Amino acid sequence: MLKRVNVNRLILACALTLLSLVVGMAGFMTIEHYKATDAFYMTVITVSTVGFGELHPLSETGRLFVAFFILYNLVVVAYLVSVLSTFIFDGELRKLFKMYRTDQEIKRFSGHIIVCGFGRNGRKAFQELRLNGASVVVVEQDEQLMRDLSAGRTGEDYDGDGVAGGQIFTVVGDATHDLILQQAGVTRASALITALPKDADNVFVALSARALNPRLKIIARASYKTSESKLLSAGADSVVMPDEIGGSHMANLVVRPEVIRFLDLISGLSVDKLRLEEITFDQLRQDLRGRSIRELDVRSITGATIIGLRQANGALLVSPPVDYVPASGDVLLLLGSEDQIEKFEVQFRQL
Repeated sequence: MLKRVNVNRLILACALTLLSLVVGMAGFMTIEHYKATDAFYMTVITVSTVGFGELHPLSETGRLFVAFFILYNLVVVAYLVSVLSTFIFDGELRKLFKMYRTDQEIKRFSGHIIVCGFGRNGRKAFQELRLNGASVVVVEQDEQLMRDLSAGRTGEDYDGDGVAGGQIFTVVGDATHDLILQQAGVTRASALITALPKDADNVFVALSARALNPRLKIIARASYKTSESKLLSAGADSVVMPDEIGGSHMANLVVRPEVIRFLDLISGLSVDKLRLEEITFDQLRQDLRGRSIRELDVRSITGATIIGLRQANGALLVSPPVDYVPASGDVLLLLGSEDQIEKFEVQFRQL
């Protein structure tokens, strides 16, 4: 918002300067009957106060016009100098160029993911997406927050390289506005996560995003159970309630702690984390299609385990039978360490 205000100030200063030239030329041509070139010359030397002198003595009406014209331009020139000084000495030109360059890069994104809101939930979603190699655009109103994060002043690592800071492609503005979502490339995006603090805002974002891109996958955050149905009706595909999940997690640490510790391994909350991965039938190597799970022998080759299979009709098979033959539309769900999953990618995924 601050950048937009500064740009508007620059546009206004340029418009006032142009208006001054037009008024000056029109006055000299009308009152003193100057040619256009002579009127432009007189206007410039009058505005700049260089004192070269008139082309011919001015009439009484002409002198009154010049007097008021000079007073008007004292204000215009002072305002123009003030705005230009701000842009030059406060680094506004550099900020505008960086903003323009970021906007141009975002316009080249396709199939990316938009994260609306960069609070605790939004940041965690952003980190996980970046760690998985996804292209992410953040929509956030707090410009200073995003500048501090990109500069590494918060000590948080967003590149996954152990170094705090890193570039975050950001659109600064209110995510509930269609124009801001369009600037983030919502029509070209594959998914959107709305993690704004207010449920009403998340409902509005889901509604707007669904209207702008009917194929978009929308994940929404909710604080209250009553908001879930509203978000689903607004177009969200899934609704996540962090407070409810957190409370359930703490209770289960008491009731079934080992199960929760295992889930922590999968979710990456533990040091020795495991990785869940999925691969569709179409992503399997051509020569492996038509083989049963027994014949694929994933565990012996890679160490990873097929823990589930989502069939084309939507049915989920947990620990699918070893004689089951994956078919078109099926999705294999695998569990293993990072090394095991990477080995599976090399051995089984279509290049």
